[in-house]
Amino acid sequence: MKYGFLIPVYNHGKPCYAETESLLGYGLPIILVDDGSNEETKEWLRRAGEISPLVHVIANERNMGKGGAVINGIGYAHSIGLTHVLQLDADGQHDISAVPRFLKISEENPSSAVFGYPIYDETVPESRQKGRNVANFFCHFATMSDSVKDCMCGFRVYPVDKAYAVLRKGGFDLRMGFDIEIAVRLYWSGVRIISEGVSVTYPEGGTSSFHMVRDNVRISLVFTKLIASMLFHIPTIVRMRRNA
Repeated sequence: MKYGFLIPVYNHGKPCYAETESLLGYGLPIILVDDGSNEETKEWLRRAGEISPLVHVIANERNMGKGGAVINGIGYAHSIGLTHVLQLDADGQHDISAVPRFLKISEENPSSAVFGYPIYDETVPESRQKGRNVANFFCHFATMSDSVKDCMCGFRVYPVDKAYAVLRKGGFDLRMGFDIEIAVRLYWSGVRIISEGVSVTYPEGGTSSFHMVRDNVRISLVFTKLIASMLFHIPTIVRMRRNA
């Protein structure tokens, strides 16, 4: 098995650079996907690409959203022969000391995806936490399972071939609905999902790409689409429940 890291980046150049430095100790390829970032971030990514040949910087010509960045990153991982990628956000919210634990779980369950669920500290905004509870309710409904404890956490290990096969079917929301949609559609494709906790903190002065009204509307549309499609996947859902 060949593992690597995948980090979608949009205007988080400095924290991404620090994250990249920390991850180099694992000796694994690191794919940074510049999703149409500003010039300051591009400079940080250029510098990150010069640290080590393990760092691969690829760029979307324009901002496509997190989903567009992850889709292109997984396509690139597939093209260089990686079997698994650990995706993490570029803003420094995730505790990267969890990396060895997630990699070990994945190595022991190579055909499964390993999805993080957030263990929040006192920095989490209350509105953000409540919003995730609603999203997780609908995710559990769409899968008839609680195996995905959190469908929005961006700290997760994908088996590349399985994710690539699902992504090639197209039709994904390319922005904040993406993490939710790929979780459900992976499950519908028969991929077992293992949930594991990861500590999350909101850095002081950090910026978020989440837009309350626009992205909640998009997420609502994603769930409407998924619920409408759910009946076509009942046989797989029943089989997954039986084998759980």
